[in-house]
Amino acid sequence: MVVSYVASAENYKDKAQDYNQQLQQTTQRTNAANSDLDKAKSQFAQRENDLTKQITELGNKLRGAESELSRQKAEVARLLDEANKWTALADGFRQAEEDQRRLLKNAQDELDNARAEAVKLKKELDETSIALLEKDAVLKNMQNKVKALEEEKAELLSRLNEPLKAIGRQAASPMPVTIPRETATATLPVRDIDLKALVTAVDMKNSMAAISVGSADGVNKGMRFHVTRGDAFICDILVISVDVEESVGVLELVQQQPMVGDNASTNL
Repeated sequence: MVVSYVASAENYKDKAQDYNQQLQQTTQRTNAANSDLDKAKSQFAQRENDLTKQITELGNKLRGAESELSRQKAEVARLLDEANKWTALADGFRQAEEDQRRLLKNAQDELDNARAEAVKLKKELDETSIALLEKDAVLKNMQNKVKALEEEKAELLSRLNEPLKAIGRQAASPMPVTIPRETATATLPVRDIDLKALVTAVDMKNSMAAISVGSADGVNKGMRFHVTRGDAFICDILVISVDVEESVGVLELVQQQPMVGDNASTNL
């Protein structure tokens, strides 16, 4: 029994030592685990603090982003409103431009109509001038015929008086042989005007010519223009018809046949 007890006691002692060793190891492992846990907690707390800071920073950034977004939205709204105003203004400009184009077209149409009417009136005036020239030519021919008849009458009266003188009698007095030109009395004093022009047309058949000045330059009916070529005197033109930019007259004191391009002036 003593042997058995001693053997059992040694066995328990060995087991106790084993248990103590295991306990010590377990305690060491527990302490190491607690130390690791404390480190882990510390790291977790640090991580949590870092995350909290990051969350705070992100929250601040988010609020800043939301504020910037609100500002950007307000700016977009303002720009849209301004764009709408500019669009409305551009529409107004386009409408005004269309109105101006329409007014310009109407004015152009009126101008074209006025030009057409002016061309028509100019044509009528030219036709009237031609008719006047023709009538004046006919009148000159009639005056020449009357002059010839008067001269013939004077000659006949002169012949008739030759035999009547022998018996102391005389035929009726002859009429003047030269019929005064009515327009000659209408000649205007133009010495101080000093108008200059060019001969633009010549009608020797009817003894008429046209010059390059008219009422716009101060020409009136009855004015007399002296036609020259170089230093040579050609003739006079007595104005009988005045247009805005052209005048027509009869040829007088013809020394040479006038030509287109000859100089004409009121003063020699």
